[in-house]
Parts: sequence; structure tokens; C-alpha cells
Amino acid sequence: MIADNTPVIIGVGQYSERPQDEGYEALSPMDLAGRALQAAIDDCHAERPVAPEIDLIAAIRQFEVSYAGAPVPFGKSDNQPRSIAKRVGANPERAVLEVTGGQAPQKMVGEVAEHIAQCEFEIGAIVGAEATSTVLALMANGEKPDWSEEVGGELDDRGFGSERILEMEWFGHMTHGVIGAYACCDNARRHKLGLSLDEYRQKVGELFAPFTKVAASNPHAASREIRTAEELATITDRNRVVTEPYARMTIAKDQVNQAAAIIIASARKAREIGVPEDRWVHIHASTSANELKVLRRPDLGRSPASIASVKRALELSGQTLNNIRYLDLYSCFASPVFNITDHFDLAIDDPRGFTLTGGLPFFGGAGNNYSSHAIAEAVARCRADRGAYALVGANGGVLSKYATGIYSTEPADWNNSVRYERMSVPQRPEPLESRPNGPVTVETYTLAVDRDKVTSSVVVRTQSGARALIRPDMTDEPTRALFESGEPFGATLIVTQDDRGRNIGRAA
Repeated sequence: MIADNTPVIIGVGQYSERPQDEGYEALSPMDLAGRALQAAIDDCHAERPVAPEIDLIAAIRQFEVSYAGAPVPFGKSDNQPRSIAKRVGANPERAVLEVTGGQAPQKMVGEVAEHIAQCEFEIGAIVGAEATSTVLALMANGEKPDWSEEVGGELDDRGFGSERILEMEWFGHMTHGVIGAYACCDNARRHKLGLSLDEYRQKVGELFAPFTKVAASNPHAASREIRTAEELATITDRNRVVTEPYARMTIAKDQVNQAAAIIIASARKAREIGVPEDRWVHIHASTSANELKVLRRPDLGRSPASIASVKRALELSGQTLNNIRYLDLYSCFASPVFNITDHFDLAIDDPRGFTLTGGLPFFGGAGNNYSSHAIAEAVARCRADRGAYALVGANGGVLSKYATGIYSTEPADWNNSVRYERMSVPQRPEPLESRPNGPVTVETYTLAVDRDKVTSSVVVRTQSGARALIRPDMTDEPTRALFESGEPFGATLIVTQDDRGRNIGRAA
């Protein structure tokens, strides 16, 4: 007999639309989220109404409320969880707006499950949505709907949580925001492997080509075109370099209209409202870990915290990675996937594949909520292949925050086993120098060309061994040639500060 306080996933739902679709409604994020939550309620196959029983709704932040000063062209809800609840007839006692980051859905699964196991409440829902594609389409047409909502009520707003991601040094020295920081990490890995830009892009193409096949069969995917590794790796007008080493087709596709929801209940409540046990999927492990800020990491090409999250989830579940039949590794860029495959020695052509949705570049990068879609797909796989295990790896920031979940229809004992763990991964942070002067050595970099303007972010080591972040002087021909070669690693630059206080480096 499964204990009454055992948390089980009883329903998952997804909803999506594209401007070119027949019947396109140009739904707001809250409307999309409401559709997904209703789909999750219907997916429970319950004998009694589910919505009135929901005790907690945790909303995953959409882009427009993910950082201070984010543009909100059409207005927003003052209480997103309760706006979503209103659309399905729910009135939860608790409403949570989780911190920013792609780890949020998986982290919240663990948190909600733990609260249920401790008998603090009996049904919780996790839901999020993005309508970025609709926003852009409406703005292009000169339309300006009013999506603002004032619903009031209790709200646990946990803030942005962005202080854990980047050092202040990035501001003023950064190329393409967070994308540039990721690119620096991927180029650090490329240098370690001794690969040229073309060779590395081919490896990324080989990694992601199978993702396109999964996306092609997913009705919620933003892009359903199958691509070869060569197509993904080859630079063309349609597949331009965004910032080295990234080609456009191999980074997260954020112009989507997608929503997903997950409903978790105690076994007692699931029985009471008549959810058939063949709908139940058990949470065998949920772990989350925080990484050092980017410049403080000993190795820019890897994230020990992400690896530790996966390892600990496997330990808590009593499984090995070989026993996991279904995998979804967060894929906003190549580095979060390579970080896991490198450590666990997984071949790029592992027959299991590394995505259940099609991945963020092809299925779509639905903001912080992508992994809700991955979890929904994992639940579907587990129900169809009873006894099999699925693993979802959810990444936030710049490999800054990572959460891992393991799922199966096999029962999980929450009374006599630890299943949810927030981890600390001790590491010695690298020293950081804000205003270096004199000679420095290039550790890694990224480079971008926008309308003939060339910009670059460069991570360097000072003579004392400290890290620093600089911009190279791309008006200096020897410096520009060094970085456009794709092989600036180990080169010496001379750094001074410009009249804006930025660190500027020139080839020695």
C-alpha cells in the first residue's frame, strides 16, 4: 500500500500556439498558462473536480518579470499564480512566484512534493507560460492589447534571484548578455579539447541533430524541421554566427507561445478525488545545487554543481544512469548538455537521446518554464512504459543553478528515504581583479559581429593568477586579427582603462 502522504504527479498539461496556426488566438501568457493548467486537470482523469482542491499554485516567472526593468509592453498581472488560478476555478491558500531560472520548475517539483510528504497540504500545481512570439507579432502590427490584471491576494514573491549569476564586471564588458557568458564557457571547453571553431561547431551539430527529429514529432514544438549536423554547423545567412562559437540554429529559440503545468497530490487526496492509479507517476528524487558565479569557477568549461545534482539524484533514487531509459538535459546552449555528457562519458549518439521535447533550440526555450514541458513529457513516457525511469536536468543562469528530477511509475517511499535535497557543493573560488593593468593572458573569449561592429568579451588571467574580464580593442588591427583567428588562447594582451572605466586590451 502506498502511504497516504506519498507525493505523486497526477496530471500534466501543455498548450501552445503559433501566429501561422489556423485558429490562432494571440493569447496572453496568463491565458496560455490557464489553458495548460486546465489540460493538466483534465489529464488527471479524476472522478471529482480537481481545481477546488488545489492548495498551492507556484507560477514560473515569465521573461517580463524575470529581472528589474524588463519591458512589459502590454501590462502584467499583479499576482500571476492567482490570475492563473482564476482561469480554472481554483482558489489556492498559497500562491508562489518562484525565482528566475530554468531550474525553477524542477526545483518546485521537489519543494511541493516535500511539503505534501510532510502533510502541509495535499495538492499543488506548478505552471508557467511565455507568449514572446505573440508579443512581437502584435507589436509589429501596431496592436497593443491590455494584459494587465489586478487580482490581489496573498503572494509569496521570491524575487529575481539573479544575484547568483554574474559578477558586476560583466556589465560594460559583456557581449550579447548571458549568451556571451555561455559562449565563453563553450570556447573554454573547445580550447581544452584542441578543436577549431569549425570542428567545434560540427560537434555541436552532431549533438543537436537528433534533437530536431524529436521536435519534428512534437505538436508543441516551435520548429518542426529535421536538420542534419552539417546544416546546424555550417554558417550561412540563415544560420549566422550569433556570438562565437554559436550558430543561430543551435541556441535556445525564445520566440514561442508555450505553457505547461504539473499537478502533484498526496496519494490520499488522489484516491479521494478518484484519480486512477495508472495516472500516478512517482518522484524518486529531486535535487538542486548552486554554482559559483562564472568568473569564480576553477574551470570555465564545466559546472561541478550541475554534475553533483545529477549524481545525488541518482543516489537518492537508487538508480544508475545506465538504468535511466529517458533523458532530458537542458539545452539552451551546448555547454549544459556537454557538461553532463562529458562527466558521465555519454556518447553524443547515445541511443536514448538527450531530449524528450526536442530541446530549447528546436522545441523552444519557453523562458524559465522549459523544464515543465520536459517533465510533462517524462510523465507521458513513464505512463506508457511502466517501470521505466526518466531523468530531467533543469539549468538556470549560466550553469549557475541546476535541478534534477527522476520519475517512474514504480512507487517511491518518502517516509523512510530522502527524496528531495538542496545541495551545497564546496569549491574554492578563483581570485578576481576588477581593474587589471599591464600584461594579461587570454583564457577564453567570445566574439560577435553586428552590422560590421565587432565586439568581444575576453576572460584573462593577470600576472598574479587572478581572473579579469576585458574588452579587446578591435580597432587595433593585430588585436582584431588575433580574435578573428579563433585561436587567441594563451596570447598576451596589454590592458589599460578607457574614459568609461572599461578594461581594454591590445595585442602585446
